[in-house]
This record gives sequence, structure tokens and C-alpha cells, in this order.
Amino acid sequence: MRLKDKAIAVTGAATGIGRATALCCAQEGARLALGDINEAEGRQTEALVRQAGGNALFVVTDVSREADVAHLMSEAERWLGRIDVLIHVAGVFKAGRVPVDEVEESVWNEVIAVNLKGPFLATKHVVPAMKRAGKGVIIIVASGAGVRGGSSSIPYGSSKGGAHGLSLVLADQLAPFNIRVHGFCPGSIATPLMAQALEQNKARTGVAEQRSLGEPEGVAKVLAFLASDDADYVRGTVFTR
Repeated sequence: MRLKDKAIAVTGAATGIGRATALCCAQEGARLALGDINEAEGRQTEALVRQAGGNALFVVTDVSREADVAHLMSEAERWLGRIDVLIHVAGVFKAGRVPVDEVEESVWNEVIAVNLKGPFLATKHVVPAMKRAGKGVIIIVASGAGVRGGSSSIPYGSSKGGAHGLSLVLADQLAPFNIRVHGFCPGSIATPLMAQALEQNKARTGVAEQRSLGEPEGVAKVLAFLASDDADYVRGTVFTR
């Protein structure tokens, strides 16, 4: 198994890409610490991992709150013994199809807090554990939105562009510590977040968008590969369909 005995922390693990990634990594032999603000679905992910023969610990985590993130990483290192990999998936979508002059400041602040401040806090609090271990992998899930093109949401596209920029800065800063960093940009994937985005867009425009959506499991396989030692020679941003 490609990830046998790897100690991996996954944020946003309750649903969508996060859940699929947790299950895929568990099937590859990883031990997991899972964080999400959605406790009911997060504990369901934990149960699914164990049903599949894996081992997981779920910790309720709001990634926009530093105390929560610090607690998750502390519990992860305590339970796993170390943290080899951080896969940061947690994200929110708001203000689909809302013109810039109508975007509420509170909505902007909420999206930036989760989608940009979140990966910053997760990295800040996982790096000490990785330095102690002498190596690590950090994967920040951004998006094609704000990187290759725009978005129907100004806060979302801006936050994901920022998260991608964060990954680029971190890659240079953390390379001397043998910590490999990737910005990860999936395309349109059939997740609850995407469903929410499409519903917001429809409510705003009255038109239902028709999109060809990829499956979270396909993205999870790529994330599991990047978490593995087989990806040691991979550098920079990784895009998927």
C-alpha cells in the first residue's frame, strides 16, 4: 500500500473531496486525523474509514479559528505520533453571481477567513510537527477559480487565488526543511460545495447551469498520490479536470 503507516491530517473531511480523500488514503494504509466544522458528517467519515479497515480520529475544527486549528494539529500529533502530511481541503462558497457592488463585507470576511486564513493557520500549526519529524508534505486545495480564470463568486475566486499564492510562497520557504508544498487546483467536481454554488447561481440568475462534473474519488486518488513518497519528484501546482 502506497501510504502504509503515513500519518495524515485532513481538514474539510466531512464531505466531498475531503471525505473521498480520507477514504482513499485509508485504503492506501494511512492513519488519519480528520478535522471539520460539521461534526455529524465528520464523525460519519470517521466511521466509514474504520468500516473500511482504516484508523481515524475526528476533531471538530473551525479552520478560521486559530485555537481550533492548533488543537487539531496537537491532537493529530499526539494520536498519530507525528504528522507526515497535511491535506487542507476545507472551504466555503458564498455570493454566487453577486455583483461586486452588492457583496456584503461580512460575506467577504467569512469566505476569506475559511478559504485563505484557514490554510495559513493549518500550515502555521502543522509545520512545527513536520520540522520535528524532519520532513513533510503540505497540500493546499485551491481551485482553477482565481488561478486559471475567474469565478461566479468574487469572494471565492479571490480567496482561492490567495490560497494558491500562499502555496507558492510556502514551497520556497519550507523546502530547506524537507517539506514539499503543493497548490492543488481541481476543476468542477460533484461536491456539496459545487451543488451549493450552482444553486446560488440559479437563484440569482433564474438559469440552471449545465456542467460536466468530475467525481470526488478521482480527485482523491491524485491527492493520495501527492501525499505518497512516489510523488517526491513532483513540484509546484497540480491541476485536475
